[in-house]
Amino acid sequence: MIIWKRGTVAGIAEERGVVQEVVVATDDGSTNHAIHYMDVSRPLRLGDRVKMNATAVELGLGSGGYHFISEVAGESDIPETDADRTPNHSGHIMKLRYTSLQRAVLSVEEPASPHHAVFAETRTLEGMPVLIGELHSMLPAAALWIGSSRPLHSLRVSYVMTEGGALPISFSRHAALLKEAGWICGTVTYGHAYGGDLEAVNKYTALLAARHVQSADIAIAAMGPGIVGTGTPFGHTATEMAELVHAVRALGGTPIVIPRVSFADTRARHSGVSDHLLETLGKLALTPAVIPLPEQWDEREKQAVRRQLASSGCAERHEIEWVREVSLHDVERCLESYPAGITTMGRGLRDDPSFYLCACAAAQAALSRVRSPG
Repeated sequence: MIIWKRGTVAGIAEERGVVQEVVVATDDGSTNHAIHYMDVSRPLRLGDRVKMNATAVELGLGSGGYHFISEVAGESDIPETDADRTPNHSGHIMKLRYTSLQRAVLSVEEPASPHHAVFAETRTLEGMPVLIGELHSMLPAAALWIGSSRPLHSLRVSYVMTEGGALPISFSRHAALLKEAGWICGTVTYGHAYGGDLEAVNKYTALLAARHVQSADIAIAAMGPGIVGTGTPFGHTATEMAELVHAVRALGGTPIVIPRVSFADTRARHSGVSDHLLETLGKLALTPAVIPLPEQWDEREKQAVRRQLASSGCAERHEIEWVREVSLHDVERCLESYPAGITTMGRGLRDDPSFYLCACAAAQAALSRVRSPG
């Protein structure tokens, strides 16, 4: 099912990279913000008539409540090719395959890539710690903690965006802000996710690209905005955490899972340790990962988390690590340096401190495993 709406562009709210956010007066009398990708067609102008995919908003889903522009009425100035807007136009690997929006990218592995030789031989991650996150909002918290703990010039952090959420990385404000400020050195998109500094065919080569092309000391692997969930044990895209744990272990890296923990979420399945993590790591992950937790919690919170990890099988399968170096005061000071707000399910640090404490505890665990130069 697709719900379509038509309307007229009434305002240009923001432009960032290839993303244009516009205000549309819809024919049903409402006003909505809509996302337009300028690597698909020309920038929108005031007065343009547009057709929008309104499905997510109408169903109460999605990140940010946006419609997405599908067509511009009477558009006659669309170029036959858009190579000037798409830097990877010389590639031959297709993403969004067999859809009207399929696009060719220059994947990091293919023969035309300047990095092809890196992937022509077997390589490993050389022990590199890989932070594996369930939600996109974990990315800025973890990256900021790493950046504030060590000089940026001495530590390289790469963001590997999975295909569990948004597919265009351009939709992520966090990825753009973190790279612009130097908190991450680059981005890699794999599978059908696209638009990263490097494009990769799969999660294995994406991780290797972070290590051997972007020279990352730490990688953060997490989906873009918009997790998929159904309220069932395995019907969510957070199950990709198990696949990432396997991939990191198989390639000789250190998988460190950023635990999703909240004592503010009113939904039973996300109270304390999220069921997403408990089911995925307790039943689907076949190799061990590190699960860092903040020592600062009070004893009641610690006991609640210990019970959940034990009953799910996570405590037996994985390495639970209590991190002393992370305090709420330090996390607050760290996040203050970020030019945009960070929220998870609409909750900030003061509303849901455990979520952010866990992200920073995991980042600290990764820092402790970075090999010293030489």
